[in-house]
Amino acid sequence: MSSHADVLQDASQRTAWRGKRVLVTRARAQAHDLVTRLQELGAVPIVLPVIHIVPPVDNYVALDTALRQLPTFDWVVFTSINGVTHVWQRLSALGLAAPALAPVRLAAIGLATAAALAAYGLHAAVVPERYVAEALLAAIPHPAGQRFLLPCADLARDTLRVGLQAAGAEVVEVPAYRTVLAEISPEARTALETGVDVLTFTSSSTVRNFVEQVGATMAQALAAQARVVTIGPITAETARELGLRVDVVATEHTIAGLVEAMVTMA
Repeated sequence: MSSHADVLQDASQRTAWRGKRVLVTRARAQAHDLVTRLQELGAVPIVLPVIHIVPPVDNYVALDTALRQLPTFDWVVFTSINGVTHVWQRLSALGLAAPALAPVRLAAIGLATAAALAAYGLHAAVVPERYVAEALLAAIPHPAGQRFLLPCADLARDTLRVGLQAAGAEVVEVPAYRTVLAEISPEARTALETGVDVLTFTSSSTVRNFVEQVGATMAQALAAQARVVTIGPITAETARELGLRVDVVATEHTIAGLVEAMVTMA
């Protein structure tokens, strides 16, 4: 049961955020959780999907080949919910599904990624406290001599692969999906030109595609007038590289953490 103080705090937050316009740049299919949390605060989500999640260029050829060889791997490392979703879809298409992963240890970056595995009845043996590749490298026990499968986005950082290889592991990195630029609708552009109070970014892809969509000049002008919140340090670094000021970086690199950082900022 919520305490009286919690109720007062919730009411205060709703009052503070009522009517605030918050830009949501996630892919439309993944924006629901963030949109719901913003609405609960009383904010007005401005949904401007800047990315679409689509199959890799090779139409899963490399991923399917690796999945057929799952018994040869010691670990499968998932870096995002998208990776989990696409691997599961391909396992099902190949007639393999969960039993194929039974002999393999699973690692996940982030509680949300681990929860996505759990939704399919799969357990992540390693989930680092910090939701970045560097933390996962430190959490993997004795990688030397072990074989790792990394299903990832087409534009994924190479930190994990390079780090595991430097530690003596054999790494097979395959594209599980790719992110492509979403076309901005006239309605979304009008909403954006009206102005926003907060810009939210949940991945480096959302930052890059946002800047490409609206142009560097407009993106930097919006970031100068609004507050900018990113889900983690890598996303923040990308934003700064593209000339956007970053006000707050979520401590917990999840949607809940992003909203908490945003509320704390206020």
